[in-house]
Amino acid sequence: MNTITVENKYAIPFFNKIPVSIEKGEGIYVWDEDGNKYIDFTSGWGVTCIGHANPVIAEALLQQSRKIIQNPSSGLTYSPIRAKLLSLLSEILPAGLGHVFFTNSGAEANDAAIKLARKVSGRTDIVSTIMGFHGRTISTASATGQAKHRDKFNPLMPNYSFVPYNDFEAIEQIMTDNVAAVILEPIQGEGGVIIPSHDYLEKVSKICETFGSYLIIDEIQTGFFRTGKMFAIEDKGLKVDFMTMAKGIAGGFPFGAFAVSKDVAEKIEIGDHGGTYCGNPLGCAVSYAVINYLMEKRIDKNVIHMGDILVDRLKKLSANYADKIADVRGKGLLTAMVFSSKQLTSAVYNNCIENGLFINITQENILRFFPALNITLEELEEGLIVFEKSLEAALENRI
Repeated sequence: MNTITVENKYAIPFFNKIPVSIEKGEGIYVWDEDGNKYIDFTSGWGVTCIGHANPVIAEALLQQSRKIIQNPSSGLTYSPIRAKLLSLLSEILPAGLGHVFFTNSGAEANDAAIKLARKVSGRTDIVSTIMGFHGRTISTASATGQAKHRDKFNPLMPNYSFVPYNDFEAIEQIMTDNVAAVILEPIQGEGGVIIPSHDYLEKVSKICETFGSYLIIDEIQTGFFRTGKMFAIEDKGLKVDFMTMAKGIAGGFPFGAFAVSKDVAEKIEIGDHGGTYCGNPLGCAVSYAVINYLMEKRIDKNVIHMGDILVDRLKKLSANYADKIADVRGKGLLTAMVFSSKQLTSAVYNNCIENGLFINITQENILRFFPALNITLEELEEGLIVFEKSLEAALENRI
């Protein structure tokens, strides 16, 4: 049996899979088992931030695996590479976030942040936002502001409330002395690359202070230069109590983290959280190598420059088809094109795959572009040509 047949037969069918079996990759390119070449504008859903099969990651894996992969007694023993990564993070994290714990995923980081916010505050209520997405564990699904990801798993975790994103008055009205935390993304990613007004996050931070509630910022998709900054909140001057990270933190290796303020750290007790693989030396070595690469290459400049070009090109396309394309929005290399119909979105998406370009479809009528952060101008142009061709073909069919 071939790869697709085996997976379809034995894997749990959680996904509507694309009938392509990817065997290898290099940079923004991947190849299927038949040798067909594709351009990846999804970065494996935002994780392969420095491209596929980057030698930096391969070398980190090789060198660390020759030393040790998992410590004896796991996190109960110290690790030189973990300490090295912690030191690096201490230099780049937003002000006030000085203590870090490593996880295996973004959902796990959010789950822990919610759990600990309730524990250290002695409160139960969590406020989240409509269209927000925070993971697929039962706790983070309960915190996700999209019924399609939540309601089929009833009964959910209790004491979650939802307000419209970028609506500060809605936050004001729902806040009480029993709110343990407000959790939100600085830019809603899976929700459709929704960017809030310039002062929204600051206002939310201040009202959390007023009520003595914690603020959890989910930087899982936006962190590590995805928007052009190391973190999307870094110049906001917010008082953040928890910040969660994953995806770009390790370039595709399954890894995540959450950082907490000194105030929170002082209230955490032995046994409040843990994990067998959390902060394993192999993951720490890859994460250190990836973050160091991003900083040494001054990847922020490339992200801003390529992001401006990407948005400009998509907006020009939008102007040509104003009746078909409702919006183009983005920051850095996190960009979305919103279509007027689900049928057109699906047609463009399918054409892209057929023409050798992977992009991401979300919310049924939005195409999301988030390629590797080190993408070159030539590579970006190559992908955009394929996208334009795919769009025009769908429009010619009068969809």
